[in-house]
Amino acid sequence: MSLATKYNPQDVEKKWYDYWMENNYFHSTPNEKEPYTIVIPPPNVTGVLHMGHMLNNTIQDVLIRRARLKGYNACWVPGTDHASIATEAKVVAKLKEEGINKSDLTREEFLEHAWEWTHKHGGIILEQLKKLGASCDWQRTKFTMDDDLSESVIKTFLDLYKKGLIYRGYRMVNWDPSAKTTLSDEEVIYEEKMGNLYYINYKVVEADGKTSTSGIEEGQLTIATTRPETILGDTAICINPNDERFKHLKGKNAIVPICNRVVPIIEDEYVDVEFGTGCLKVTPAHDQNDKELGEKHNLEVIDIFNDDATLNSFGMHYEGKDRFVVRKEITKELESLGCLIKVEQYMHKVGTSERTKAVIEPKISAQWFLSMKDLAKPALDHVMNDDIQFHPAKFKNSYRNWMENVRDWNISRQLWWGHQIPAYFYGEGVNDFVVAKTVEEALELAKQKSGNQQLTIKDLTQDPDVLDTWFSSWLWPMSVFDGINNPNNEDINYYYPTNDLVTAPEIMFFWVARMIIAGYEYKNELPFKNVYYTGIVRDKQGRKMSKSLGNSPDPIELMEKYGADGVRVGMLMSSPAGNDLPFDESLCEQGRNFSNKIWNGFRLVQGWEISESIEQPKSSKIAIKWYKAKFQQVLLSIEESFEQFRISEALMSIYKLIWDDYSSWFLEMIKPEYQQPIDAKTYNETIEIFENNLKVLHPFMPFLTEEIWQNITTRTPDEALIIAEYPKNETVDSQLIKDFELVTEVVSNIRTIRKDKNISFKEKIDLIVIESESINKDFDVVIEKLTNSNSINYANEKVEGALSFRVKSNEYFIPITSDINVEEEKAKIEEELKYIEGFLKSVQKKLSNERFVNNAPEQVISNERNKEADALAKIETLKASLSNL
Repeated sequence: MSLATKYNPQDVEKKWYDYWMENNYFHSTPNEKEPYTIVIPPPNVTGVLHMGHMLNNTIQDVLIRRARLKGYNACWVPGTDHASIATEAKVVAKLKEEGINKSDLTREEFLEHAWEWTHKHGGIILEQLKKLGASCDWQRTKFTMDDDLSESVIKTFLDLYKKGLIYRGYRMVNWDPSAKTTLSDEEVIYEEKMGNLYYINYKVVEADGKTSTSGIEEGQLTIATTRPETILGDTAICINPNDERFKHLKGKNAIVPICNRVVPIIEDEYVDVEFGTGCLKVTPAHDQNDKELGEKHNLEVIDIFNDDATLNSFGMHYEGKDRFVVRKEITKELESLGCLIKVEQYMHKVGTSERTKAVIEPKISAQWFLSMKDLAKPALDHVMNDDIQFHPAKFKNSYRNWMENVRDWNISRQLWWGHQIPAYFYGEGVNDFVVAKTVEEALELAKQKSGNQQLTIKDLTQDPDVLDTWFSSWLWPMSVFDGINNPNNEDINYYYPTNDLVTAPEIMFFWVARMIIAGYEYKNELPFKNVYYTGIVRDKQGRKMSKSLGNSPDPIELMEKYGADGVRVGMLMSSPAGNDLPFDESLCEQGRNFSNKIWNGFRLVQGWEISESIEQPKSSKIAIKWYKAKFQQVLLSIEESFEQFRISEALMSIYKLIWDDYSSWFLEMIKPEYQQPIDAKTYNETIEIFENNLKVLHPFMPFLTEEIWQNITTRTPDEALIIAEYPKNETVDSQLIKDFELVTEVVSNIRTIRKDKNISFKEKIDLIVIESESINKDFDVVIEKLTNSNSINYANEKVEGALSFRVKSNEYFIPITSDINVEEEKAKIEEELKYIEGFLKSVQKKLSNERFVNNAPEQVISNERNKEADALAKIETLKASLSNL
């Protein structure tokens, strides 16, 4: 068989992905097997593949391919999320480029554009995942706006509303002025930023509105604020009733600068006498704490902002200007009026939108909320008792903290793209609405509620808001199997609960917690058994990879350069669960090199001539016996790593097994002499060993392994590697593995001596051993082959005039040939001995230092003791070598 001299991923990857698809290996239907199910964290429908997706989906593909090999009915459900805010923003931007404003369109017209955008861009990221090798059940691909998923969302809303868990109310919400919608608390990112603290004077007047007759200082008060533009919405000044400094202000009023609004000076212990000036401006429309003060003291609420954070008519001559422009201009006006006392730099937390990065505005608005306290309890309990396990477990603490302090979920968004809220208004009153699946049902309910039988459908107006995107994705593990609409269908009963979820810790509250809540509410069962949290992919400087920083490579270009397998290995090499991945392109190069190493090993074996008449050499027999034992040991380690979700450790075990044990040792041990054939028994057993290597490696490197598997022999579709049987665990011969460790040391020592003494490998040597510790002599034939020794002889006395070395307590001697200058050899050994003795002295000096031993970390002390032991052993060996010369 003619094989390419170099492995080329470009020639292989599409071929085998198409083959897998054509033979329907990814598709799953319920059967008698045990299911293994994962659902993809649905990427935004408008998204393209980034490094975070690469890591997350590589891990999922490793899990699903391994489950498939282990005989499970493996089902990986793919899909995309409609992503209300992100998608609507992209559609609005596209329309703007075409000279169209969203406000000039009807809802129906806008949705036509949104669907057109979705159909054009929606499948891009899923197609990119195929290049990665993702073995998703593409026939089950779902979209959160599919009819059945949309029906699930509305049905859930109606159910929770009937249970009294969904309510509508005026609340202070997080307003994103860029997207012009509310956000949940979890979608607001608080960042420490340096800003300014502005000290502003307000004139004090008597309760009857006349100017205070007190002295100048008593006729005014000073407040401190980071947002001077909001003074135009002030409706009170608040002081602490126990603050002696401001007794003279009690019962008086203040005049807000610029707008000259007369506002009361109220008293409340909420005011921190230590912060700022001790006088607090109260703006109920633009701060949560001020809102609560306003409700308590019946203050007027004045909203000074439009939805895009420009000022409205209450902004007076600033109307129509952006809030940050006004901040600069109003500062100058206050200064010109003599009201601005000073400005200080001030570090404070600023809330920004997770999606648009805009600075959030607190805003009072009528919104829909889901009461979370009772819903959250079972979801908390079942994580804390490990019914659902987090990997790593450290994330349980964050989860518990959020769930114990959970706030009601603001589920409405002021957007058009998404699931429109099934609420219908029939009057002007706050409670003049009904909730129903259809407008016809709403009409009947409205008639009953209002008592007005004359109402018609034309009198009803559906709430224009849509539901938060997460309100659809929290149902994902159930809705993809139609488990909400048809709670006892075959798919949901078979595939649910799913097994493992792979996701990022930053959406633990957005998504993971809510899926768990939904699972217990609608199935009284967990949605998945394990949650594997990936880390963030960072660059070498520790920065999160992002397009805006320009520090993120294009995943498609990486795969074209290094092959999908190379990139998969590169990403997983240093990606322990929950820890960030310091990505370096050299990791992908390492993955590509691994591909080439395996390919070259395959070419070597395939290039051997096979003979049926040659008897199997003893060296090959023991080599095969050892490697099978080693394979079983590593297989056990791989299983343990997967059980504990240490995926990168599993990969490293396989990497070392194939690179070191198989390629560097095993193939050398069974390799026939130059231009000689290999015996058929050894060849066949080597192929079996290689096939088992491919099976454990396949989840990580699917393309390379399938290519080699299919080239080993002619295979039918039923014999493809993707559906092969995973190796079974057998008893591990630990002693044989331990015995071989001694062999590797002996061989390495002899090779070093050959190199140092310029003894050609073609030149045969004799090896004499004084055995103090038991040696497995079955390996003698291996040592002879790998070191080109005539024979291994066992003796009771030291050999004079020989080079020597020690492995454990056994001594090995190589008689000196006439080509070696004994005096030169002695000089070299003495020089090395002198150096090692000096090194030992410095280590022992350190260890005799009581202060060092008492204060240094335990690991540092351990390292120094190891250095001491190594130096003592080396000195003993060198002295033995001298005595033999």
